[in-house]
Amino acid sequence: MKRGFVLGSIMLAMFLAAMEATIVSTAMPSIVADLGGFRFYSWVFSAYLLTNAATVLMFGKLSDKFGRKPIFMIGISLFLIGSVLAALSPSMAVLISARFVQGLGAGALMPIATTIVGDIYTKEERAKIQGYLSSVWGISAVAGPLIGGLFVDVLSWPYVFWINIPLGLLALFGILIFFKENKNRETNTVDIKGSLYLTLTVSVLMFILVEGGVRVPWTSLAMSALLGVVTVSLGLFIHSQRRTESPMIPLRLWSSPAIRYANLTSLTTGMILIGVSSYLPAFVQGVMEQSATVAGFTLTTMSIGWPIAATLAGRLLLRIGFRLTSIFGGLSLIIGALLFTMLSPEKGPLFAAAGSLFIGIGMGLSSTSFIVSIQQSVDWKIRGIATATNMFMRTLGSAVGAALFGGILNNRIQAKIEDANVDGDYTVDSVNLLLDENTRSELTETTMDVFKDGLTSGLHNVYIGLLILAIISLLLIFRLPRGS
Repeated sequence: MKRGFVLGSIMLAMFLAAMEATIVSTAMPSIVADLGGFRFYSWVFSAYLLTNAATVLMFGKLSDKFGRKPIFMIGISLFLIGSVLAALSPSMAVLISARFVQGLGAGALMPIATTIVGDIYTKEERAKIQGYLSSVWGISAVAGPLIGGLFVDVLSWPYVFWINIPLGLLALFGILIFFKENKNRETNTVDIKGSLYLTLTVSVLMFILVEGGVRVPWTSLAMSALLGVVTVSLGLFIHSQRRTESPMIPLRLWSSPAIRYANLTSLTTGMILIGVSSYLPAFVQGVMEQSATVAGFTLTTMSIGWPIAATLAGRLLLRIGFRLTSIFGGLSLIIGALLFTMLSPEKGPLFAAAGSLFIGIGMGLSSTSFIVSIQQSVDWKIRGIATATNMFMRTLGSAVGAALFGGILNNRIQAKIEDANVDGDYTVDSVNLLLDENTRSELTETTMDVFKDGLTSGLHNVYIGLLILAIISLLLIFRLPRGS
């Protein structure tokens, strides 16, 4: 087996899945301006993250049972199918459906890629290689915003999905040809029922977070029914995990403090990550009235910090340990979030880029430390599900964060529109007009000020949420065992 070619194929596949967040983020204002439906803005991210979060554990378990190679190849294939459907989308409804399919594929790509590395490299090599894998997130974030911005400004938004096809096929054939897998397999069954319960729980919870107070009043009978569904499905999921011989989330994993607090921190950092990557371009383009390329630049700095910090973390954790490396990451997240709470139209894109840089450094230091420490704590038979559990927590955080912050933003914009009593039949969806240079000029000065004020106020609330989550993340990191 040629490990270099296998690693290259893995990193390329991870690059595609990771880039999908940032490249779509930059293009989203143009997509919404073209297809309409601003209130569905967060669903384009949530749909991708939902199926990603709901299936990542199942794919991790399937890889323990059937092997990494076949599951990884299925993941790439699903991701490419979703990319084609997204590029051809004539409406937001079709686009969101395509993103569901993409998320299914990504649910297999990310955890199994890191698991394959855990299988083919020794403990001494693993820290360095995992640093490389973590840096893929940063490199993708460098390329994603720039490519997305250029495609939108020079070509058109469907190209942010078309670019996945040739690169995905290259990764697919690389794994097919060069990865020779050992036939060691787990014999337990796969918990499909638990996966369905989890999918239902997360799906309904995300709908509540996005639409609560906007289309579904908090005090309505419909909201009570939705909350009831979440409660019952979550209870069924927990019950199934206790009774099945092969749970999606083995409870013994959570008995280790190192794994438990690493997973909980991944949940909160996932929410921070989506809060920055999803909504910063909307602020830069809609409020600062900058181009998609400039919006991409403000996210690119996050990617510059990420690979540098991830590579540094691969060395630091061998010298000062996982805990201290993670603490440095947590402090960086707080600095970045604090800068975002002070963001205003007058401060300009450079100030926004500075906040992104510190967020990237924090993510690079913490994510690398968590993966290596978790893989070091378990043996081969559960390494796939252990790795997938950590990925699941971060992806779940991003999914819930996208829905939560989308709900905060939509509620604030709607309140501003209602309070202003502007002439015309305007709704949250009307913010589409602010994100396109041509339609923006058609708005009256008063109406445009109301939209800008609503967008600015809503995003400020989002960034306050990021700061709270960053503080919680650091407190959780301090709970990691000393000496780890």
